Order: sequence, then structure tokens, then C-alpha cells
Amino acid sequence: MNLQITPKPIRILHKLYDHAVSVADPMLTVPSYLPEKPRGKVIVVGAGKASARMAEAVETVWGACEGIIITRYGYGRPTKGIEIIEASHPVPDENGVIATKKILDLMNDLNENDFVLCLVSGGASALLCAPSDIITLAEKQSINNSLLTSGAPIEKINLVRKHLSKVKGGKLAAAAYPTKMLSLILSDVPGDDIQFIGSGPTVGDESTPAEALKILSDYNIYFPSDKIENFNTQTSVILPTDIRLSRTTNIIFAAPSQSLEAASEVASGEYGFEVINLGDNLQGEAKEIAISQAKQAIQIQDNLSKTQPPVLLLSGGELTVTARGNGVGGPNAEFCLALAIELKQRQGIFGFAADTDGVDGTAEIAGAFITPNTLKDAENSRISPLELLKENDSHNFFKKIGSQVVTGPTLTNVNDFRAILIYPC
Repeated sequence: MNLQITPKPIRILHKLYDHAVSVADPMLTVPSYLPEKPRGKVIVVGAGKASARMAEAVETVWGACEGIIITRYGYGRPTKGIEIIEASHPVPDENGVIATKKILDLMNDLNENDFVLCLVSGGASALLCAPSDIITLAEKQSINNSLLTSGAPIEKINLVRKHLSKVKGGKLAAAAYPTKMLSLILSDVPGDDIQFIGSGPTVGDESTPAEALKILSDYNIYFPSDKIENFNTQTSVILPTDIRLSRTTNIIFAAPSQSLEAASEVASGEYGFEVINLGDNLQGEAKEIAISQAKQAIQIQDNLSKTQPPVLLLSGGELTVTARGNGVGGPNAEFCLALAIELKQRQGIFGFAADTDGVDGTAEIAGAFITPNTLKDAENSRISPLELLKENDSHNFFKKIGSQVVTGPTLTNVNDFRAILIYPC
């Protein structure tokens, strides 16, 4: 097969990713959702990997504001009045605890005539950290880390987080009551379920401590047995009907579906691809989804005539990795590694997967890409794709063959971007 493919497929896929990220830039999206700045005392608070950029956008419209924003180390932005505090993600640290206390202290000085603007994006679950009275920070860190490597979907992870926190599950909004609050939210969860974005600090919830404990049990995550009774009686969330949430308005101003649609429009309009959008709410084990999409891609190619345009499979959502090895990886890189193995050097099929926040798992790597030569490159580098997949060492695999996607902080977060480009052969 002699494929004449110009421009380079990976360059195209990276451009589509960049476009998906750019349309979710808070500087472009936040201003249109801001009301006229209220008179009187206004406080801006929030947390997440995109929250500093959101604060920057707010101050371009409102001017200097008072407030505190918590973001990931390296994700700070220049602001005029809002204090930006950096903390650890995805496992919380003491900086996050200190910053969260400062936010809660701000709430104590407010009354019903004041106004709170809350800025929430993915990452807030770790960054906005106020452990419940029944556990220590170290215990919360251990549970959090175990959840992240368990393979549990984000909804279950965040449900547990809510019951171990003084600010999640509507508790931040409750702390501000009776102050009027507007919460602007950048979605990074499948289906845009508002109660799970950042573990819903301004959103009511009906889950129970028993449900949280069951999740810990189901995924074999250790919780001190001597604290279970207190967990059942002393941890809770704020019910949606609670009067303390009656003065809070929650608005999603940007979502993964919008970014995928924007990428789709460029793919079809500029490049003439036929686009199959699998949706922004895919969940499941990364390697299993990769196998499924590889089979789909092969079937599509087998049915393509040489006169038909290339087909682009797009998908978003949040895949998981059940850590069984000791490698360094993330769901996007693991997806690509499993995809390459399943495709078996199939000519004319290229893949790209990266997190829109620039961080895949815990590494400062956004993701990876594959070509029909990926397995040959691995052979030349004397590395075993199967062994590294078994060790969950996908980042090191792609590092060794020069196929990592490294973006640095993107200052937004609309979850994963996956693209498989299929040329007729």
C-alpha cells in the first residue's frame, strides 16, 4: 500500500486537539456569562485547574476584585486583586487545606446584601480541601490516591470525596448563605452532571455515607474501622432542597461537547473528513475502550473505497486505569498504547489522545499519538508494548519512541480528547 497522505495526519490531529482546547479558553467563554458587577461587597472564590484563568477573565470585565482562587502548581495567572494560591493535584496537600480555610473565613464576613462569584473547574475536588472532622489530611490523601488508581469512575470517586469534606457536596454554598452566589462551572465530567464537577461544592446532593462506604468496600480501599461509625453519623452532604442553597445559581459555561463539536467542524470543513462523533461521555477502562475503537476503525477502513474521504472517530469523556503495575502512565497514553497493539501496524490508521488540561494521570504529559509505525519504533527501541502495558507504563513507552504529547498548562479543562483518523487503503 502506497499512501499519499498530506499534510501529516498527526499534525492534523494535534491541530484539532488545539482547536478543541482553544474554544474552551475561559478568556473567551467566561465574559458572556458575567452579570454587571453587583454594587456592594463582591467576593470571588473558587478552585480547579482552569480557575486562575477564569479569575483572570473575570477581572478583565469587572476590574480588580477581592477573593481567593486555588489552582494546581504551575497553573497560576496574573490577577489584579484576586489572590491565587497553588496547591497539589490530584492528591491534596497542606497548601490546599490552608487556602480552603481562607476561603471559608471570607464567607464568615458576608451578609445577605453581599455577592459571591464562585469559579469551579475540574481539579477542584483535590484543590478545595477541608477534611471532615473524622479523618486527618494524611488519611484523606491515602484514600484519594487509592481511589485514583482503583479504576473507579469519576462519579464514584467524587461521591466519596464529598463525604470526606467540609466544602464539597453543596457545603461551600451553604457556608456562604444567606449571601447571593453565582457559580460558573467549566465541565470536565461525562454527561456534564453538575453535582460531580469538582465534587459539587455549590450543588446539592442526595447521596448517603453508606453509599460512600460501599464504594470504598467495593474497590478494596482501606478505611479505618474505628472511624466507620462516625463516618455514618457525622459525614453528610447538603440536600438540594436545603434552604442554604436557595440563594445559589449554578451555570455550566463550557463543556466537552462544545469542544468536540468545534473540532468536528474543522475536521469536516477544512479537511473534508467524514466525522463520527462517539460523544463526550465515554467511560470505562482505557485499554478496553481502545480495543473496541480499534476494531471499529478496522471495520470502517475495510468498508471504505479509495474514492471516499478519510473518516475521523472523535470521542471524549473520562477513561480510567486500574493500576496493576508500577509504571508511569495515564488513561490517554494507555488508550494509545492499547490501540497500537490492537491495530497491529494497520496501515492508514493514526491515533491521538490527550487530556485537555495538559495532564494525563499524574504526569506532566497530556497524552500520546500512534502511527502504523509505532510498534516498529518500539521494536527498534527494544521495548515491549505488551510488557509496558501490563506495567501501566505507557508514558515511558511513548517517551522512548518520541510520541508523547506535551503541552504544559492549557489553562482549561474539558476532559479527554481522542481521535482516530482512518484513510482508505
